Amino acid sequence: MTTTNPRINLVRIAHVYYTHKEINKAHDFLLDFGFQEVKRAGKEIYYRGTSAQPFVYCARQGDEDVFGGAAFVVESEADLIAATNLPGATEIYPLDAPGGGRCVTFYDPVDKFPFHLVYGQTLYDEEKALPQLDFNFPTEKHRPGNKTQRFAKGPAPVHKLGHFGMCVTDFAKAFEFYTTRFNFKPSDLVHDPTGKDITAFLHLDRGSELVDHHCFFLFEGPKSHVHHSSFETHDFDTQVLGHDWLRSKGYENCWGVGRHIMGSQIFDYWFDPSRFIIEHYVDGDLVDDQHPINRCLASPDNLHVWGPDLPPTFLQ
Repeated sequence: MTTTNPRINLVRIAHVYYTHKEINKAHDFLLDFGFQEVKRAGKEIYYRGTSAQPFVYCARQGDEDVFGGAAFVVESEADLIAATNLPGATEIYPLDAPGGGRCVTFYDPVDKFPFHLVYGQTLYDEEKALPQLDFNFPTEKHRPGNKTQRFAKGPAPVHKLGHFGMCVTDFAKAFEFYTTRFNFKPSDLVHDPTGKDITAFLHLDRGSELVDHHCFFLFEGPKSHVHHSSFETHDFDTQVLGHDWLRSKGYENCWGVGRHIMGSQIFDYWFDPSRFIIEHYVDGDLVDDQHPINRCLASPDNLHVWGPDLPPTFLQ
């Protein structure tokens, strides 16, 4: 597809929106997952992590359990103006949420799910840094003598939103749209036995700046839906403490704990009370413009190197 429209430059993924019929159950889960409530306004609850971002998750009360789309920060005022020419786009409107800013919402050209672009948010002055542990290895001992590792049971604090994923009904059209209208670039592509690409893990092309291996992924299926949203937590101990906390509260684990291949991150997927999948991850890869695009055949064995077997319904 050739286009005269300018490419819209994205800086980072910002936040996601979910509508829940049972908002109180969703709220309890989100606190147990490691979010911090920062604001309530009408039927909306906003949550932040330990990063400087004003919020990373918005829960809305509604009559149906619905994914409301993800938001990305654009690089400039010009990018926000250009976004008003995207499919089904709104005019620029004020973002009445923590951090403020202005927003344009458009809709995926094939499957019509919402997508939000934000500019001018005010960040917190500082991040809430957690201590970095000293680890002892067989030939290198980093922890001083007589010093122990001790942990308190509780939720795994969310740091930031890392990525989200969508099942789309026409992968080729979706891939072309997002990689030509935005600075999305594939880190990994997965193809079927015929050679047709059916999955893409996309990062933001920021030149020599290191960015997460993927902030958005797409895969083809018969019905469009959100697959999951993924949130970074502090370290592996924190992640497993969070896993045990969620299990002790009676929530349903979806898949994990395990180590992915594409992106390398350690994953832990959970079902929230509305049956949306939400993930904790740690230790993901970083890439820049020197990263080669990797391509592989779709297989259950290329999703993880260790951990529980892939659930048979995970990619539905």
